[in-house]
Amino acid sequence: MTGVDHEALVAMLDRLKLTAIRDQLDTLLDEAARSDMTLREALAFLVRREIARRDERRIAMASKIAQFPFVRELDGFEFDAQPSLDPRQIRELATCRWIAHGDMVLFLGPPGTGKTHLAVALGREAIRQTYSVQFVTAATLVAMLAKAHDDGVLDKQLTILARPKLLIIDELGYLPFEANAAHLFFQLVSRRYERGSILITSNRSVGEWGSVFGDAVVATAILDRLLHHSTVITIRGDSYRLREKRRSGLLQKAGSALETEGATKQ
Repeated sequence: MTGVDHEALVAMLDRLKLTAIRDQLDTLLDEAARSDMTLREALAFLVRREIARRDERRIAMASKIAQFPFVRELDGFEFDAQPSLDPRQIRELATCRWIAHGDMVLFLGPPGTGKTHLAVALGREAIRQTYSVQFVTAATLVAMLAKAHDDGVLDKQLTILARPKLLIIDELGYLPFEANAAHLFFQLVSRRYERGSILITSNRSVGEWGSVFGDAVVATAILDRLLHHSTVITIRGDSYRLREKRRSGLLQKAGSALETEGATKQ
């Protein structure tokens, strides 16, 4: 077989869209030679690099589409700071079997306890396993549904929101829903029920959702569907943000300043 020069090989790789191998060709070939790989081993080595590059690009694109507010991973979660959490249960969720089954997950707990961190980390893990994901805050979601309703395109919007295999709804309960918004939310949950998974983070227990939605009957109907096939995880602990401020002494300083101001006014 005649020899193939570098430019011809690069051209063939480019034609096959093997861009990771193309861009690192000399480095990869040198590494294969130094490791005394057989032809079969070298081929597997090159293909793995190509797959890794494509996975990186796919994850980056899917994460952009998901609209995560930031990048978080499970490895960065401080389980020691939240002893109420069972790390094994979170790792089980990271397998994404619940998404394959169309189940629901609820993270409940005070602000600052890591609910959004876990939601984003699980969402990114779902993307790695090729599931489509959409992240949205409850306030944004309600505004989106209300506008679609007013514009006469609610069914179209519900269809769009039903497409991702996992829909993450963050910060449910921080702001009360108007009556009509609660009914719109119910329609979304019904549309996704047993078809696509929902992960919800909330600072309110499910017993308080009647006041959140402004309608106990609608709240019961929503919970009936969310809790049918679900995992509910309640986090009991201090806020990460407040804990850091306590460590730095800022809370003590702020408290002293307020006491001094109160004494001065008296």
